[in-house]
Amino acid sequence: MVQGPRILMFAAIPVMIMMASVPVHAISPKVSASVLEELFPTGAIDDAHCSSEDLERANDSQLNAIFRELQQTNFFKTFVVDLDAKCPLSEWRSGKDKEEEEEEEEEEEFECDGGADELDEEAEPLCTVQGGADDGGFGGFGGDGGDPFGSSVLQSLGEQGFSSEPQRETFDWEQQTDMVVEGADTPCDDDENLPETFWLDMCSNIQEGKGTKIVNLELNPERNTGYNGTHIWKSIYEENCMTTQDSCLEERVLYRLLSGLHTSTTISIAKNYYPPSKRKNRTDWESNPQFFMEKFQNHPEFIRNMHFSYVVLLRAIKKASGYLYDYDVQSRNMVDDEAAKILLKRLMDTAILDSNVFSAFDESLMFQHQGTNIQQNFKGIFQNVSSILDCVQCQQCKLHGKMAMMGYGTALKILFMPPELVKLERNEVVALINTAARLSESLVEVRELTTAYWKTEQAGKNRQLTESTTDTTYSMDGPPVESLDILDRTVGAIANLGRQNMISMDRENELVSLALSKHPELLVLGKHYASDPEKFLALISSIGLSDSESSSVSPDAVVVGSGLAGMAAALNIMDRGGTVIMVEKEHLLGGNSNKASSGINGCCPQGDLYEDSIESFRNDTIKSAGSVADLDLIGTLVGKSEQAVMWLKERANVDLSLLAQLGGHSHKRTHRPSNGMAGAEIIYHLQKELRSYEKQGKIKIMVDTRVKQLLVEGDTVVGVACESTLDGTAEDVRGDNVILATGGFASDRSKGSYLDQYRSELMSFPATAGGFSTGDGIGLATDLGAATRDMDKVQIHPTGWVNPEDPSNPTKVLAAELMRGVGGILFNKKGKRFCNELGTRAYVTDKMLEADSHYLSTGIWNEKNEVPTFFLVLSSSAAEDGKKHVDLYSHKGLLTKVEGIDALAKLMGLWSSTLTYSMRSYQKSASKGYDEFGKTSFRGVPDADLTKETFYVGTVTPVLHYCMGGIKIDTEGNVIKEDGSIIKGLHAAGEVTGGVHGNNRLGGNSLLECTVFGTIVGQKVPVKKGASLVTRAATQTQQKSATAELPEITMEELAMHNTEEDIWVAIDGVVYDFSEFAHEHPAGFASIYDLAGKDGSEAFAAVHNAGLLEDFEEDKRAILKST
Repeated sequence: MVQGPRILMFAAIPVMIMMASVPVHAISPKVSASVLEELFPTGAIDDAHCSSEDLERANDSQLNAIFRELQQTNFFKTFVVDLDAKCPLSEWRSGKDKEEEEEEEEEEEFECDGGADELDEEAEPLCTVQGGADDGGFGGFGGDGGDPFGSSVLQSLGEQGFSSEPQRETFDWEQQTDMVVEGADTPCDDDENLPETFWLDMCSNIQEGKGTKIVNLELNPERNTGYNGTHIWKSIYEENCMTTQDSCLEERVLYRLLSGLHTSTTISIAKNYYPPSKRKNRTDWESNPQFFMEKFQNHPEFIRNMHFSYVVLLRAIKKASGYLYDYDVQSRNMVDDEAAKILLKRLMDTAILDSNVFSAFDESLMFQHQGTNIQQNFKGIFQNVSSILDCVQCQQCKLHGKMAMMGYGTALKILFMPPELVKLERNEVVALINTAARLSESLVEVRELTTAYWKTEQAGKNRQLTESTTDTTYSMDGPPVESLDILDRTVGAIANLGRQNMISMDRENELVSLALSKHPELLVLGKHYASDPEKFLALISSIGLSDSESSSVSPDAVVVGSGLAGMAAALNIMDRGGTVIMVEKEHLLGGNSNKASSGINGCCPQGDLYEDSIESFRNDTIKSAGSVADLDLIGTLVGKSEQAVMWLKERANVDLSLLAQLGGHSHKRTHRPSNGMAGAEIIYHLQKELRSYEKQGKIKIMVDTRVKQLLVEGDTVVGVACESTLDGTAEDVRGDNVILATGGFASDRSKGSYLDQYRSELMSFPATAGGFSTGDGIGLATDLGAATRDMDKVQIHPTGWVNPEDPSNPTKVLAAELMRGVGGILFNKKGKRFCNELGTRAYVTDKMLEADSHYLSTGIWNEKNEVPTFFLVLSSSAAEDGKKHVDLYSHKGLLTKVEGIDALAKLMGLWSSTLTYSMRSYQKSASKGYDEFGKTSFRGVPDADLTKETFYVGTVTPVLHYCMGGIKIDTEGNVIKEDGSIIKGLHAAGEVTGGVHGNNRLGGNSLLECTVFGTIVGQKVPVKKGASLVTRAATQTQQKSATAELPEITMEELAMHNTEEDIWVAIDGVVYDFSEFAHEHPAGFASIYDLAGKDGSEAFAAVHNAGLLEDFEEDKRAILKST
């Protein structure tokens, strides 16, 4: 509660006068280039460690969409507020008794016309709260009521007059009263310690009272109500002596927070200024760009303060992420609550992905030297400001003001209190998220209002560009530009992109045309980024591609899905001179192909070294496919396998130098990298090639975008209808052909899913596929009459790792076929072998499931039964043979290293004698060359002395791994209808198709299928230009290593670079800065961040080829001193 008439001030901070109000008539009707630039702030945000560009980028890419969705949930759109509390300034002012006050308030309140001039006669005044007891809300913090950023409240009101008698009496003091100012001899280093709970009551002046009601924020958005709130804002600023002139950090932070709130409120009013009116032919709320420009043209620093406010709230959200991640959202709608929980988790995950903006504000720098007085004054001022909101006479305005202040108070409480003490009330969580959401939306609205103002000015003036070498300025249809230098720099930057082959000739012509036609955003970017081609190219990527008349040519193909099949198709099209739009519903490229670990089959790049042949490979594949084998598709797969492997090696420079023999194969024919995982290596190199084409304007990659429908004209597919997974924005993407490469459906366990329809008994099995594997492409094709085949053929891989820290997780990491190929031995829970480990996947899985009595007797799995688990054991020699995989799985905690048979038995929960007997039997079989299960190849056999052998052991279980069924295609990748005819313009490749693998897929054939059929489709799609425009990576100039010139640092110095925005990792003695790359890492941010400030050589070598580091020459920072 506010005590008496005291107004707290910072110790030893003099009273500062805010800049004078700017009268409306003094504002220039033109927007100068400098104002244009300031309204889109660039560069570092003061008092924070990120740039405005970082914040805008994070807001546009994810945050704004997440906040919007959260605001629409039942939990976050209801807020509890007391709108009837009395204004404390009246009590401070006069000392009148309550009866006199109430009598006076009944006579006359601060005026709020409720937008009477703009509303129809029958409309309800805008100041009122809409809704009943269970809902309601409030509007903007005033309307067009003078300059909101004025000078002294007394001076301003004295000059302009009071809007009502109560307003005059409220502000009848002559100076700030009872200020708390420390004398010059007062020591600053107050040793008194405040309790840890000191900040707990930050929001105590915004609590519910007798006038409490529940309001629905969705029904009451912040907008112009016609209320003149100038006196409120001025009392907030002036009575609490808020300024940024010569101020300390604490005062500056508090001022900038409130200024940011004020700015956001004013932007909301400008965005929703004119209400619907039949008289004025308005069906919806309309904006007032002129009002926006009048408020901010000469005060762009207020928009910067809003950026700062947003950063502070994001920091608080991140700091409370542990608390919020599992927050128990409860309203009266259980389904909606689950959605809110998912969105909250998504927001917390975003805090990791965009850590530079979530960690940009450092609250630890505050309250360092001034003792406890400044903390007490800081909180006192905040609570005073909270109390002043009760003087607002517009209910909607009061509601939004109170919620925003509670959001700020909650954020400050989180930032200043120990994390373990933070406990938030429901209303505080609602206010925190909604306040951050309002700031997020304001960032977007600044651009919208500025653009609307430009368009209005352009339509009214339509002036011609005057080219004169003697003039220093000229006018243009867009924003005026101060000199020809900006246009010259922009065109020069575009020409530079063309010279470096970073854009195509068509794209260069388009951009030059846009520059000469005075495209405002392009010119601003040209001025600031002309000297940085890479950044300039990235920032202009969306300019002109969709809104320019010169960019109307449709791509040769729309590729849906970004796994190996989609990448192979796209790269082949572009190598032939074509253009592509790639649509991916996930945020990262690569799909399940990125997880493939065993390798890719091919016969026979190695010649007859291993006596392999096409015929042998074909027979192995047919045998695995069983009774439904499609000989034509298998013939194409096998016959083009050598070509596929060589294409990856030569075109994409993928290392596939090692050869292995997997289960079900009669020869060594599975190619894999010498230093890394096959899928990750292939996807990395192909993505690098795609990005090269992206710089040339040959491919547009749309992530976070889901295809909802195929577009058809006549009997031909001509594109896709898609929507953003972030904000639901719909868009039609047209192309001459559509290629479906969306993968399988093994992770969709929902009612009515393909898995439920065709193999319902497998719904309880875990899966190795990502959660995105939901059969989208199959649904798109069948909606047009496409046939499907083998939909009941779902492969169960025998070995998925069971993570001992999370055994019930439905998504498992695949224990690659290679683990058994190098000599891994499978044991059941009794310590006995039960199968030939090198048998086909179907065979090994069948033997595993026979551990269940019902399956053993019926051959059908009972979905109510628990899926069994087994042990996979490798000897030291087997582990050495599969070192890359063993290191990776050990690093993930999936494999455990033990010394001796006794320790192994103990870990497995077995008698040592039982396990020793099984091991001895295996050794005898190996010496004979065969065993009772038909195994004839024995690698990695344990050492004769089992007590000294080193073992690696992990728990495995059968997992859903691959869908053999899918869309019916022919050998050219054409999609086939039920009647056997082809769907024109539609093609498919990869796991989305059916028939290539029959009953069961051989290990190593998935990457092969994607490469073979992706290439076939990419080679046959017609392109508009026959000549290739490719600039091969191999011909590009390679940067020379500067290793010799790098400084040396110690491990202690390396360890200092271990934050989410500062990630240094040592690999083989060289220190790299992966701060930016971590956010683009195909396997996710966490795997890089886990190594921050450490030596990551072992972890890197477990997954990647050393050649990958060639792309990070520019990121080298130091040499690690040897210890």
